[in-house]
Amino acid sequence: MTPQEIYENLKDKFGESIVSFEEDIADPFVTVAAESLADVAQYLAQDEALAFDFLMCLSGVDLGAKDPNYYVVYHLYSMPRRHKLVLKIVLPKEEDPHVSTVEHIWRTANWHERETYDLYGIIFDGHSDLRRILLPDDWEGYPMRKDYTEPEFYRGMRVPY
Repeated sequence: MTPQEIYENLKDKFGESIVSFEEDIADPFVTVAAESLADVAQYLAQDEALAFDFLMCLSGVDLGAKDPNYYVVYHLYSMPRRHKLVLKIVLPKEEDPHVSTVEHIWRTANWHERETYDLYGIIFDGHSDLRRILLPDDWEGYPMRKDYTEPEFYRGMRVPY
């Protein structure tokens, strides 16, 4: 299936929860309402015509002060059908960024979600073990956010060293 056909399938099934489709770029993507992510992901994985059985990558994105949102981007692939899809979730910066976990659908999401939480502070509701994976547990802030200020000291050591 082409990304356009997959988008139309999702739009028919989920209606308003499928916010938009952008195809005039290298990797066409479907924007999904954050509150519908778990249902859409489950459908993408279980529907035989789609069969998205592989989460290749999950990334957090902060485009800086000019953009009022954080994004979570999911790159999916179907090994049996040999098609791919990119999903994008938009999360307003003014609120605590929350989205449902997809680790119960694609196990590899476990570490990807932990990394995104660790570096961006995006909370994946329902995650089995949402804790820092790269930074120490007592690290303050989220270093990949554009507004992050690196501390001068951490546990008495100068940062950067």
